[in-house]
Amino acid sequence: MLRIAVPNKGSLAEASISILKEAGYQQRTDSRDLALTDLGNSVEFYYLRPRDIAIYVGSGELEAGITGRDLLIDSGADAEEILSLDFGSSTFRFAGPTAAKFSVKDISGKRVATAYPGLVEKHLKSLNINSSIVRLDGAVESSVRLGVADLIADVVSTGNTLRQAGLEIFGEPILTSEAILIKGRGVVLPPELNILMRRLQGVVTARQFVLLDYDVPKAQLEQACAITPGLESPTISPLQKEDWVAVRAMVLRTDTNRVMDELWALGARGILVADIHACRL
Repeated sequence: MLRIAVPNKGSLAEASISILKEAGYQQRTDSRDLALTDLGNSVEFYYLRPRDIAIYVGSGELEAGITGRDLLIDSGADAEEILSLDFGSSTFRFAGPTAAKFSVKDISGKRVATAYPGLVEKHLKSLNINSSIVRLDGAVESSVRLGVADLIADVVSTGNTLRQAGLEIFGEPILTSEAILIKGRGVVLPPELNILMRRLQGVVTARQFVLLDYDVPKAQLEQACAITPGLESPTISPLQKEDWVAVRAMVLRTDTNRVMDELWALGARGILVADIHACRL
């Protein structure tokens, strides 16, 4: 039976349970439950601290798990990413006192406070920069004001919290993270894990795309297909109306309104958009 780790709390927990449910797997209904067995899919789910998941998977105790890319790298575990899940995105940046006007070269010899020491040490090593890492579990922004560190490396979204602490971002992003599915490094995928991957990929794709249907004159068909090429090619069907055809294609959800505008300007009519609940591509 396949054993999968799922975040038990934090920003990834609810979204992880949601995508697994959409993929057809049972999930716990009580947040106090530590494990759940889905006999229909031959999978056991274990609800663990997000920071520990990569350790369990890397050690071989569990076959796979959902965690953050940042947590995988920070753990140093013998595990690897096999699928990005397109949620839980975050960006890691350096930040220092506004008045100091730090650049990346100024990090050398400084104290860097972070809740992700493994990740930051690996990044600094890639830049050939030597500095002192100060490990904190939270409230990293306060470390400079309290004299514990000279600068920080942390998750940044809007930057409002940094500005309130008198800090500003500098340098390129350390890492762009998101939720990922991981397995033990070099471990051959068992059939049940291949099925899980296909199901999760189907949900990710269904969330990213919509199905677009429209009618268009044959004279404009080539131009219309250039606007909606689909994943492989659009489906084209004849209509009773002479010199018109019906077209169906998958379109990125974020491009939907722009594509509809372009098709309308081209002469397409009856343009309809439908959600995709699941797919296999």
